Amino acid sequence: MQNIKEKIENLRATLRYHSDRYYNDDAPEIEDYEYDMMMRELKGLEEKYPEFDSADSPTKRVGGKADN
Repeated sequence: MQNIKEKIENLRATLRYHSDRYYNDDAPEIEDYEYDMMMRELKGLEEKYPEFDSADSPTKRVGGKADN
């Protein structure tokens, strides 16, 4: 069970990093398809293991920061 929790936390961190690179830095490092596959994997794990759900998960928000 610890491996699942670590996998979920690693996916969240990786998705946050790539989302920031894409939306805020305009410097993506991976293809959209790769990002989408990681997001799909995370969503599936969160559904299968709701005890590891988190309100600040990348699956719960959209896009980047608004420009001022």
